[in-house]
Amino acid sequence: MVELTDKMKELVDLTDLFLLDIKHIDPIKCKDLVGFSNEKELAFAKYLSEIGKPMWIRQVLVPGITDNRQDLLNLKSFIESLKTVEKIEILPYHTLGKYKWDNLGLKYELEGIPSATDEDVKRAKRILNL
Repeated sequence: MVELTDKMKELVDLTDLFLLDIKHIDPIKCKDLVGFSNEKELAFAKYLSEIGKPMWIRQVLVPGITDNRQDLLNLKSFIESLKTVEKIEILPYHTLGKYKWDNLGLKYELEGIPSATDEDVKRAKRILNL
């Protein structure tokens, strides 16, 4: 994890609740998905747990990318290692913001990925025991 400056620690101290988006629990798959590993975000979650800061963990469920059973079990194991998680949210992937990429003339990296269904989310929640 990046060393926290005194100012960053002060900000953490003043914050009542952290919403942490875990893009993907697997560091290699995370890098493929967003361009960098998840090591810093996972280390930050551990830090928050160690200092007793409450957090919500959120993950976007992207069919074929973040919905693998083993990855979800690994996510569950990681969350269970934390002491201060108050809520876990599985957010279904959708394409509502795709037009922004189109308007900017940028390639939409998730082109062709379907939106997550209610059943997809229910399955993930069952795996995570939510």
